[in-house]
Amino acid sequence: MTLIDNAVYVNGQRTANPADLDQTFDLMRERQGMAWIGLYRPDNDEIRRLSAEFSLHALAVEDALAGHQRAKLERYGDTQFVVLRPARYLDDVEEVEFGELHVFVGPDFVVTIRHAESPNLARVRKRLEGTPELLAMGPAAVLYAILDEVVDEYAPVIAGLENDIDEIEDELFAGDENVSLRIYKLLREVINFQRATQPLVLILENLLRGSELYQERVELQRSLRDVLDHVLRIVERADAFRAILENGLTVQAALVAQRQNEEMKRLTEHSVAQAEDMKRISSWAAILFAPTLIGGIYGMNFDEMPELHWAWGYPFAIGLMAALGVGLYVVFKKKRWL
Repeated sequence: MTLIDNAVYVNGQRTANPADLDQTFDLMRERQGMAWIGLYRPDNDEIRRLSAEFSLHALAVEDALAGHQRAKLERYGDTQFVVLRPARYLDDVEEVEFGELHVFVGPDFVVTIRHAESPNLARVRKRLEGTPELLAMGPAAVLYAILDEVVDEYAPVIAGLENDIDEIEDELFAGDENVSLRIYKLLREVINFQRATQPLVLILENLLRGSELYQERVELQRSLRDVLDHVLRIVERADAFRAILENGLTVQAALVAQRQNEEMKRLTEHSVAQAEDMKRISSWAAILFAPTLIGGIYGMNFDEMPELHWAWGYPFAIGLMAALGVGLYVVFKKKRWL
């Protein structure tokens, strides 16, 4: 059933609980009261019935039928069409879940069309019915209370985002490799939250100008200004969150680059050390090769070899080996290979 709550109010008091829309229309005219009709995901026929009864503008009805609207306030004569984007934070998946609420406000009626579980309009109705002096101010008071509830429900979203950002800051300097993806995903949620909250500033400013034009009661104007102050603080916090996360991505990129540079430096130092070791090995190999070559030649045992039967042949071969070894050692030492 899409008709969640339905009542006719006179001087701030609930005087009837109509069972259907037709009865609501009849009692509203009969008692000269205000109708407040709460719908949850109504079908197109119900919206068109309301449009015909309250002479809603075709463009507003089209938006209500299509859904997926941005937050906005539009005036069509003495009727206002307001779209709000309530939100709640899902901490386990670090996502902001957005709803959509359409509100038609006329001289003697309020129609709310809710497309998500939030905001809690039953709480709004109970609050207003508990303060009949506020409800007696008419549809403008109902719109104020709905705006106040939507803005109040943003507070847990801000708290959830702030908590996750604090965790990210800790992970950022702990070297967590997955922190970049977490920052990017949370930044996307913050941007979507900004899109939902930033238009509220203009909506409330327009309502305040309109309340002065239509001479609404001073107390209601003060209440709207209080909601505007809350919205401005929320928008400022969201802007700060976005700046922190964007800076976090920059810092993470710098930290990754620094770690890569340090790794390259270690690899370079290791390569240099290996090169030095290869120089030493090659030098000693060359030094040892010279006597090995001489020893190999004289070890072939051919009969006809120079110095083979020479009395000084053996000392000469040993001396030649030593001379070549020392000579090569001196050369490599001068080149700093040893």
